[in-house]
Amino acid sequence: MGKNNFISDEEDEEVYEDEEEREPEGDATEDRGGDEDEDEEDEGPDEYEKDDFIVKVEDVLDEDDYELLRESNVYRQPKESKKFKRLKKRNADEEHLGLSDEEFDGTGKSGRTAEEKLKRSLFGDDEGAPLEDIAEEEEQVEEEEDGDMGEEDEMADFIVDEEEVDEDGAPVRRRKVKRKKSRQGSGPSSYALQEAQEIFGDVDELLQLRKQGLDSDEWKERRLEDEFEPVILSEKYMTEKDDQIRLADIPERIQISEESTGPPPTDEISLEEESSWIHSQLRNLFGKKKEEMAEEDPQKDDFFLPISRVDIQRFLDLHHEHKLDIPFIAMYRKEECPTILKDLDEQEDDNDKKNDYEKRHSIKWHKVLWAIRDLDRKWLMLQKRKNALDAHYHKRFEEESRRIYEETRLELNQKLFESIIRSLKAAESEREVDDVDAKFNLHFPPGEVGADEGQFKRPKRRSQYSICSKSGLWEAASKFGWSAEQFELYLSREKMGFMMEDPKETPEDMASSFTCAMFQTPQDVLKGARHMAAVEISCEPYVRKYVRHMYMSKAVVSTTPTSDGKLAIDTFHQFAGVKWLREKPLSKFTDAQWLLIQKAEEEKLLQVTFKLPHKDLEQLNKDWEHYFISDGVSKWAKLWNDQRKMILQDVLSNFLLPSMEKEARSVLNTKAKNFLLMEYGKALWNKVSVAPYTRKENEISSDDEASPRVMACCWGPGNPATTFVMLDSSGEVLDVLYTANLTLRSQNPNDQRRKKSDQERVLKFMTDHQPLVVVLGAVNLSCTRLKDDIYEIIFKMVEEYPRDLGHEMDDLSIVYGDESLPRLYENSRISSEQLPGQTGIVRRAVALGRYLQNPLAMVATLCGPGREILSWKLNLMESFLTQDEKFEIVEQVMVDATSQVGLDINSATSHEWLFAPLQFISGLGPRKAASLQRSLVRAGAVFTRRDFLAHGISKKVFLNAAGFLRVRRSGLAASSSQYIDLLDDTRIHPESYGLAQNLAKAIYDKDMDGDANDDEDALEEVAIEQLRDRPSILKTFVLDRYIKENKFENKKETFYDIRRELMQGFQDWRKPYKEPSQDEEFYMISGETEDTLAEGRIVQATVRRVQGPKAICVLESELTGMLMKEDYSDDWRDINDLADKLQEGDMLTCKIKSIQKSRYQVFLVSKDSEMRSNRHLHIHNHDPYYFEDRSSQQSEQEKARKEKELAKKHFKPRMIVHPRFQNITADEAMEYLAAKEPGESIFRPSSRGPSFLTLTLKIYDGVYAQKDITEGGKELKDITSVLRIGKTLKLGEDTFEDLDEVMDRYVDPLVGHLKAMLNYRKFRKGTKAEVDELLRIEKSDCPMRIVYCFGISHEHPGTFILTYIRSTNPHHEYIGLYPKGFKFRKRMFEDIDRLVAYFQRHIDDPPPDSAPSIRSVAAMVPIRSPAPGGSSGGTSVGSGWGGSSDGGGGWRNESFDRDRSSTPSSRTGRNDYRSRSGRDGHHPSGAPRPHSGRGRGRGSYSGSSRAHSSNNNDNYDTPKRDSANKNDDGGWGSFPGAKVNISPGKEAFPGGWAGGGENDDNTRGSAGDSRGSRKSSRD
Repeated sequence: MGKNNFISDEEDEEVYEDEEEREPEGDATEDRGGDEDEDEEDEGPDEYEKDDFIVKVEDVLDEDDYELLRESNVYRQPKESKKFKRLKKRNADEEHLGLSDEEFDGTGKSGRTAEEKLKRSLFGDDEGAPLEDIAEEEEQVEEEEDGDMGEEDEMADFIVDEEEVDEDGAPVRRRKVKRKKSRQGSGPSSYALQEAQEIFGDVDELLQLRKQGLDSDEWKERRLEDEFEPVILSEKYMTEKDDQIRLADIPERIQISEESTGPPPTDEISLEEESSWIHSQLRNLFGKKKEEMAEEDPQKDDFFLPISRVDIQRFLDLHHEHKLDIPFIAMYRKEECPTILKDLDEQEDDNDKKNDYEKRHSIKWHKVLWAIRDLDRKWLMLQKRKNALDAHYHKRFEEESRRIYEETRLELNQKLFESIIRSLKAAESEREVDDVDAKFNLHFPPGEVGADEGQFKRPKRRSQYSICSKSGLWEAASKFGWSAEQFELYLSREKMGFMMEDPKETPEDMASSFTCAMFQTPQDVLKGARHMAAVEISCEPYVRKYVRHMYMSKAVVSTTPTSDGKLAIDTFHQFAGVKWLREKPLSKFTDAQWLLIQKAEEEKLLQVTFKLPHKDLEQLNKDWEHYFISDGVSKWAKLWNDQRKMILQDVLSNFLLPSMEKEARSVLNTKAKNFLLMEYGKALWNKVSVAPYTRKENEISSDDEASPRVMACCWGPGNPATTFVMLDSSGEVLDVLYTANLTLRSQNPNDQRRKKSDQERVLKFMTDHQPLVVVLGAVNLSCTRLKDDIYEIIFKMVEEYPRDLGHEMDDLSIVYGDESLPRLYENSRISSEQLPGQTGIVRRAVALGRYLQNPLAMVATLCGPGREILSWKLNLMESFLTQDEKFEIVEQVMVDATSQVGLDINSATSHEWLFAPLQFISGLGPRKAASLQRSLVRAGAVFTRRDFLAHGISKKVFLNAAGFLRVRRSGLAASSSQYIDLLDDTRIHPESYGLAQNLAKAIYDKDMDGDANDDEDALEEVAIEQLRDRPSILKTFVLDRYIKENKFENKKETFYDIRRELMQGFQDWRKPYKEPSQDEEFYMISGETEDTLAEGRIVQATVRRVQGPKAICVLESELTGMLMKEDYSDDWRDINDLADKLQEGDMLTCKIKSIQKSRYQVFLVSKDSEMRSNRHLHIHNHDPYYFEDRSSQQSEQEKARKEKELAKKHFKPRMIVHPRFQNITADEAMEYLAAKEPGESIFRPSSRGPSFLTLTLKIYDGVYAQKDITEGGKELKDITSVLRIGKTLKLGEDTFEDLDEVMDRYVDPLVGHLKAMLNYRKFRKGTKAEVDELLRIEKSDCPMRIVYCFGISHEHPGTFILTYIRSTNPHHEYIGLYPKGFKFRKRMFEDIDRLVAYFQRHIDDPPPDSAPSIRSVAAMVPIRSPAPGGSSGGTSVGSGWGGSSDGGGGWRNESFDRDRSSTPSSRTGRNDYRSRSGRDGHHPSGAPRPHSGRGRGRGSYSGSSRAHSSNNNDNYDTPKRDSANKNDDGGWGSFPGAKVNISPGKEAFPGGWAGGGENDDNTRGSAGDSRGSRKSSRD
């Protein structure tokens, strides 16, 4: 006994009594050194520590203790006083009385032996430790903790003073409390126990749990609730609720379901009732209308469903009573419910049942079983609600009955209540229950509810009906004829043959007797009574059911676009297919179309109308009047019938039809979501039902099958670098290689040298690891070049190192892989846990390779608590689904797929990531799977399915899961010699092992002709092995005869499955892997889809270079776009060189003409005729109810408003603070400057992007010029830095530091010269034509003089026109405006007088030959201008303004300053002018065109006139040079010998000024639109 660390309670009791008896002996007990004293003292530290009595000072020893230790050289516990003994005994008694119920086990024993074992298990057996060492340890502990006594010691004193007294009530001496008890040499020190408590928690609680038979792991999980947030514990499935689910012997998913539905009824009557209901619901989901019925009556709702109700009932019995999960029923109970296991989509092809057994099995998604499961939940929830309402109704009715004393009202209430209860029991849907509930609440409105009724408490409201009822109008309402219930009976034809009697007084006379303060006139009374009658009828369940059936089968839906919708919804818009629907029946909404309509309605783009067709509404009224209208012909009858008709009208118009519309919307939403969920599930099913990658020629057996060694490659831009990861056949990382220079395209020698070095490293990497396949993540076009680089390395490897390569690498192939799932894995938490320390691109590459090796496991990896799988984009419309809805369908798909594929347990035990599908095994779930996984990992391997019972799986769960868990010689079991049953490596369930063994013996005996002499067990093993090695024996065996002879007809499906598995266990039923098709590769690499990239879709393209007759562009997806000259413009024949029109960097709005997927190219078209065309519209409008109202086409005003609104919508504000800067659009800038003086300016954002600003300057009234400013030196760290102003600003060739410098050096001088011109004595106001007319008048007054003047060029803002007349016709030359002065005939003049002097001296000089046409001066793109009678100046891209005097650079080809629209008309950038241009030679604003010409046809030269039609040539973005009137009146070159009109030249406009009403959608309008010049003659 002296060697024990603790003593029991019985021993403690004996010691206490002995102490009482020997009390008079005083200190005699202290002389005892026997074992009994030591045992008594042994108990002391434990009891005190457990009671927290001296826990704060337990490591402190008094000097007496140390003195005793030094004198005796023994670590002996001093004898404690009897007072402490009594206190100890008192504490033990208190614990026994219930103060520590959890610790006390009812036997009087506190489990000291268990505690001793725990201490020894934690600290080892240290009985043999020298006592001196223990004493030294205690001294060290005292020294270490001496400074920690402070407040803790004071608290210990406080506790002692408060609670600890001796038997006489005297306080215990403090000194005794502070004494440190000596330690026993045979047990751990108190310091060690304290340390253990800090590490492991409360040891006492652990002991209590051990007494209850709980294991320490589960205790730790319970204790985690005190350490971690509930959310974390919930994610890890470590809450108490999770423990209960984990321990219950019920499949986890069934448990979760029953939490909400409650335990399901299992009696036959309930199952029969439920199965009938489910069968009727399935007819609506999967039933097909019989053709003959459809021909006889298209509206007849009669469907044929090839599913037996009996099979549904049997399924419910298996699921509810036997707790069998869906995959188990589908696999191992096929004979019991065959009709619900058929694939309804394929059953028409399964004509030959015999061949069905022979053909290759394929993995199936059991949609019917899951639908039955969902309907089962709905039914159970419905019954649960009905039961709760029934109890509530009875209780409420009793309360109401106690409050009413009037017999008539009591009798009426009794009938109402009985009717409500009957309706409640008959209700078969949530809506019908809602109808019943509405009727009950109408007649028995909730009053003052007690505290015990909180469960059913409803908000108290005061309706018009209740006001009328309390005013006594319920009696008046009963005078109209049939009550609501009687009307219901007639409508349901339960009551027939009674005639309605009319009162013998007028309705007004009747109503006069019910007037009151609330209803003072008979008319008010009648109105209130009619309202009550209408409400009561509209709340009758059968009436609502009657109308609901008609409404759902007859109602139609129409959609029309709102004014915003007409503008926003174009051909390729998401809502294009639902923009115009006309009277589409509700029954025809079979897909997710309604979700689009609903969203468009929420965005106020569509107006949706529900309507019951007029003929059906008339028929409904007629039927109702038949039962509700009297046949009487008296004057009273007529008056009462008028009242009744008003009631019926009120019922339909104000109550039922609006209510039915809400229900119809709900029904359509549910149907659309169900369809979308199925589409989402199909997309996921297509991903997970694909087998791992295998060589085409490989036909490997089940035993030898292994995933290929994969080299996964992810392209990187440099940081991170392109990465190669080598995976072994189990998906584990073998090696990683980074290649930063492999994809370099530079011809620089250093770059080439680095690239070659990377190629050699990749070559060595592949040679060392010899992968069987290379998977390359397809993310952009660079991947196509990377694939070529890898092939080049492979060819080199084969040529230079043929002996180092295995024969398996002879046909090494590179396949593209989709990186969408690997990117989710890269950013998931599970990837950091599985691949700690690896970079993101490595984790992505690992996922890419693993997906090729095991798609199912890789998808399951992302189905954990984080649900990362829900971020995988599988359907374009999945945003309409909630996360829970998506995950439910994900779970269905994964459970079906995983259970049919099976899970190799031993492989998963060695490779954690392969355990991911375990949670989807039948019977398991995330909680049970996690527990099983931990147990299996500890075990290392399993050798038989029976072992799972020892790993925490209970019997029912084992029954569900065993057949899907594969036990084979893999992982750690591969190196073991322990026998593994071959049947454990098949889908044959352990319950069918006997059938399989008997079948194997029968086939083996027949093959051996009965010569087998082995014993029974050995014969079974040999037979199965022989059949596995020689599957041909099974194929030739006539199984049907064996089944018939042995009377196993009810196991026919099972025997065919057994034969299939004996031939090849766990044969992969999934679809074989296929390399991506060319289309799939194209969409993966481009990042586009068939919807986002299709012929006719409008795209933005950026010009990269112009080569002869074609422009090479790049789309946003980095695809190459080809724009041919003939596709650029309708008048492409007039374009000599496409380079005159387009420059590098120009952005174009184009349509896709065609797609060359093999070359990753698209051909573009941007000519106006194609941009306007809607020939691709029919692609999106397959709906037969789509009908566009042509009369509602957009007007010109709507188009203009559309441009304005979309410009505002797409406007991107900038983070710039400057007095001259405003975040406004081009139109707003012109409106802002309209009231300002000429010369006022403003800076604003440019639609070219955040790297540009635009200077808008008012030249004159109605004339505005735009100047692009290029920003530089930006830090592209984040969106904030991008939106700030750049460090440098560039206009033309000049560079500025900030906007202030732009104002000082550029704008102010420019404005000075502008005002000088406007104030010059020879300046004339008006348009070009008006100035010409003024000059003619002046010429007529002074015919001998050469008159001249200056004017504004409205067509080309920023330039002036010098007009002069020598004889008859006006001649024009253009003057450019610059900060340094005026540019005229390639010369710069600081002031106007010098320019005039030069002009007068050189008026007869020919212009410079090199001077180009007006294209150099300004863009020939007219712009809208509010100038009266003036040409708007159009979207010219330039003016005479430039950044330097010597020019340099040309006009840019386009203006980007108006935000682009997503619609074809606003994106073309040319439609405004063309669509409004006339044939009268005038601008759409009413002003004449430049040079008084019609359109922009070629001018007359050499006496010939070649004018083009204005229809073809008034395109403002393809202007012609030297346009002239065909009569040569006021033409460009009226000077004798002039080749071109004199202009400042191309160099004069290096900065690319744009015209006043700038149209930012002009995506290719050239500033000059041609570079050469045509010759024209002067007059």
